[in-house]
Amino acid sequence: MVLGGDSEVKINEGALTPEISLGPRRLVPVSLLATMDEKSVMETLQRQLGNYAQGRNDGRFALTTGAPDHLKAGLTKSQQAVLERLTDKPQALDVVLQGTAEIATLDSLASRGLALIGGITPSDAQHVLGVFDHWHGEAASLALQLFARKKDGSGNPFALDEGELALRIVERLKRLSAERVLETSFCEDGLDGAALITSPLVKRALNRDAGIARMALFLDRPLIGLGAGARAYYPDTAAILGVEAIVPADADVANAIGAVVGQVRVMVEAEIIQNDHLMFEIAGAGLDLEQKLFGHEADAIDAAKKACDAAVRKKALAAGAASVEIVLSEDIKSSSHDGMRQFISATITATAKGRPAHQ
Repeated sequence: MVLGGDSEVKINEGALTPEISLGPRRLVPVSLLATMDEKSVMETLQRQLGNYAQGRNDGRFALTTGAPDHLKAGLTKSQQAVLERLTDKPQALDVVLQGTAEIATLDSLASRGLALIGGITPSDAQHVLGVFDHWHGEAASLALQLFARKKDGSGNPFALDEGELALRIVERLKRLSAERVLETSFCEDGLDGAALITSPLVKRALNRDAGIARMALFLDRPLIGLGAGARAYYPDTAAILGVEAIVPADADVANAIGAVVGQVRVMVEAEIIQNDHLMFEIAGAGLDLEQKLFGHEADAIDAAKKACDAAVRKKALAAGAASVEIVLSEDIKSSSHDGMRQFISATITATAKGRPAHQ
């Protein structure tokens, strides 16, 4: 998972003690959306804050990407209907969508590069904390107020206010960033990084937990931060790992250098929805599919995995990777009614990583 200021912020609502999760999807920060259409975004957030009951899509927006018409070929009737309601200005999801099922439809449009989805991100949290000020801080504050009202398993608000929530989001990003760096370091040492990072001993070391047996983990080299938000995140991330942080003076324009000399990492997603004829339909940018419609859920998921695997491998090699390691994941959403399971949507994600061929 690649984390950044535009990573999607989510919680597992209803859990007794919900946790903040970040990504893997990227959203347009609300603070940025408000610079595109301040009046509409601010009025939407104020309206939603004034509602007694919180809506599932509060604080979420959508707009078109301006993609050329030839990319719109092959859309289902449902996808076409949602796309026609979108404009080049952000609109609230509770206005533009006409039902829960259309959330999956919008997701499929986003995966094809036809729509952008906006919502809470770490960049919004940094605006609330006063670390960032380049976009719309007031919009970020209202959006985090909405998010803070989400309930835990006991029916209590997830956070006391937007300030507390902002701190928790930023701290979560720093911790997850440290875990990703450590996982990569394990892999470089020939170890199973994905398995080790979940170890209770590793977690205890990162948490600095007290006890008779004290655990500690350190890297043997400094952590170099690149990107516009490097100064906001990497000093504390390095402290978690017990090393020095180096943030170059030109870190905000160094992303291109990192892309050249760093590890190639690319991702491809496929969305599976049921169309108007209850067929399982696969959608996704860059997928080479001999068949897009399936009568059975399992067949559609299997085909989507194979297509994502092939597409992400091709994308990674085109990006300069000498060889690639591919990880497939699935996120299947369903509901239960009278004891019967009902499919809602599925997202298949393929992530490929590898060293550039020139290294």
